[in-house]
Amino acid sequence: MRITGYLQKQPYFGAVVGRVANRIAKGTFTLDGKEHRLAINNGPNSLHGGVRGFDKVLWTPQVLSNGVQFSRVSPDGEEGYPGELKVWVTYTLDGGELMINYRAQASQTTPVSLTNHSYFNLAGQGSPNIYDHEVTIEADAFLPVDETLIPTGEVAPVRATAFDLRKPVELGKHLQEFHINGFDHNFCLKGSKEKRFCARVRHAGSGRVLEVYSTQPGVQFYTGNFLDGTLRGKKGAVYPKHSGFCLETQNWPDAVNQPHFPPVLLRPGEEYDHTTWFKFSVA
Repeated sequence: MRITGYLQKQPYFGAVVGRVANRIAKGTFTLDGKEHRLAINNGPNSLHGGVRGFDKVLWTPQVLSNGVQFSRVSPDGEEGYPGELKVWVTYTLDGGELMINYRAQASQTTPVSLTNHSYFNLAGQGSPNIYDHEVTIEADAFLPVDETLIPTGEVAPVRATAFDLRKPVELGKHLQEFHINGFDHNFCLKGSKEKRFCARVRHAGSGRVLEVYSTQPGVQFYTGNFLDGTLRGKKGAVYPKHSGFCLETQNWPDAVNQPHFPPVLLRPGEEYDHTTWFKFSVA
């Protein structure tokens, strides 16, 4: 894929996003009494780091024995964020398990939440939708959102709602049953810095299974609602609505403006260190 094509219009295919993944309300937050204004790039809000987020910059690669590490320095003031941020993202492959480790260090206090924005379709490249995928998400609560997809502040139980994915559901039937357009919501994971199971997706037709484990407090389940079929991929395949899903492990959206959400600030002398595992198998 040409770099120019990627920069013109890409819905974050396969990218690391940051400095803060997901949305920050109205692109503003206050830190130590000072208001910071971010780039607005998603309706009234700032999304995935801004206009030129971490997905649209060149990283420095270093080849490892079983993977690759990418690093970069985000300068003070980039997209409105305070302080210089040094970032390292390391991908390692062990059999069918891809591990992604994110580390960062800041020169000033700044919000940081990094994630991977890969889209998956376990039926294979060019498959038109994900309706026959069976989804499980190990979360007792989710974050309701307003019309601009900013969390309202409520942490709502999933029980007896469309968001109860603790037992496997077939996605297409589930969307029809609950009359919803798709998912683009944060699911609240049990808070700890330990590796824990958070999601499983199974495609019965092929037997392919994806399991996701993470140290993060949330996972954004996104069903490709904004894909519109205008992008062309390998062998001319197009990507219409609901043709892929993302499981973006991250901090909760807009946490910098919601004090009861898990802390998102990284201070000088601290290290941001999170890991996510994508485990692929055939059942």
